[in-house]
Amino acid sequence: MIIKQLFLFLVCIITLELQGQTLDAYLSAPFQSDSVNKEINSPHSGIYPTIPLNIAKNIGFKLNKNNQVIPLVDLGIQKNTEINARFGGGLIIEGTPIKNLYYRIGGALYYAKNDTFFHVPFGKDLNQKGFGFLASPMGRISFSPHKYFNFQLGYDKNFIGEGSRSLFLSDYGKPYLFGQIKTHFWHIDYLILYQSFKENYQGKNQTKYAASHFLSWNITKKININFFESIIFRAKDTLLQRGFDPEYLNPLIFYRPQEYAIGSSDNALLGLGLTIKIKKSKLYSQLIIDDFLLSAIQAKSGYWANKIGGQIGFKSMHKKGNNNLFYRVELNAVRPYTYSHLNPMQNYGNNNATLSHPLGANFIELYLEGKWNHLKSAFKLSGSYGLKGIDKNNLNYGGNIYQSYALRPNDFGVVIGQGMGVNFYRVNLQYSRVVSEKGIISAFAELQFRGDQYQINHTSTMQYHVLPVIGLRSQLWNDYRNY
Repeated sequence: MIIKQLFLFLVCIITLELQGQTLDAYLSAPFQSDSVNKEINSPHSGIYPTIPLNIAKNIGFKLNKNNQVIPLVDLGIQKNTEINARFGGGLIIEGTPIKNLYYRIGGALYYAKNDTFFHVPFGKDLNQKGFGFLASPMGRISFSPHKYFNFQLGYDKNFIGEGSRSLFLSDYGKPYLFGQIKTHFWHIDYLILYQSFKENYQGKNQTKYAASHFLSWNITKKININFFESIIFRAKDTLLQRGFDPEYLNPLIFYRPQEYAIGSSDNALLGLGLTIKIKKSKLYSQLIIDDFLLSAIQAKSGYWANKIGGQIGFKSMHKKGNNNLFYRVELNAVRPYTYSHLNPMQNYGNNNATLSHPLGANFIELYLEGKWNHLKSAFKLSGSYGLKGIDKNNLNYGGNIYQSYALRPNDFGVVIGQGMGVNFYRVNLQYSRVVSEKGIISAFAELQFRGDQYQINHTSTMQYHVLPVIGLRSQLWNDYRNY
């Protein structure tokens, strides 16, 4: 039924999300959702952010030849049953003080009230009263001793993939400490990423780590295949204070065999991606595997531990004169319990937020977007439709990655949408105009439609919101209000 509904939605709604070209080459984000991506046909455009060799021109206020200050603004007022508001401001200082060395440091301070439909790009959640101050520090240092190697250290977010969403590593959620090594040789880019995450678990703020590899190989000029792996492990277990396990510092191995070799129960993820270039377009895909049992797949038993997800999408960019057009169609699906574990210290999340798709697991989503801009004016229209399964009766049906999979109600017959099924609809229409090139600050007016159809005891209950929004925003990061 959900496949039929997705097909009808695709046929009946041809959406174009229209948005101005902002900082396509800037390092802050891949801008899959917020701008026309200049790197759509670059050899390895699935690793973000892209680090510039020189500071971006005309983006900030120059301190001197090699350093500048970029203002940050994020203001919005939304009308729902009550007024929702967010007021944020800050700055970024970036520069190239010496050859091959780049730095960026900055942040913003937010005051938000009833901010349930806005997504703060960095920082902590609001308090129970619905308002509070949010600090959002960020920064990174990048050093490239020569064209084959790049080293980075920072407190920020990273993104891996070609899609608007990523099933490998997304920039949704909270920033984190990381160290990164990237190397380029022949037709291959290879990324090594070490991350430190925080979770509030058992009443304490605890640390967990991840070590990831991403290999991108252009086997021809048109075809790219890529491999992803990540291992998540606790800094402290029941026996000892592990810290960052030195076994996972090895940059040249697959972690799953290494995990078995050291007798570990750490959480491992494997991924495979394929991208095909077609002139100024790309067909792309991702497959993520948390756990699986081949015999259960062959038996079609719906075994709970077959924790996998997939993505397939198509995007294209066209430019003529001062007009830019970008459009995308993307389908994402993730089975229940994927990314989850026995407790939050071993799941694929950070600070109570997923590191992958904003919907976590137990969902299927069709997402469409189009963007068009002319000079400083821009239009944007996007739509998404899908099915999300959420928990009920105090049991874990696999949608919340922060719930222990030990609380599952059954082992077999597990399907996407189980639990309380919610059919969701999202449509965003926006007009924006750049009012300041310094910080790429745009004034915008937006109309959001959000509908949720709950399946409860064989009956349907529909809830919807029509939400007008006006605001002022620096378009320096992806906007995840479309999920």
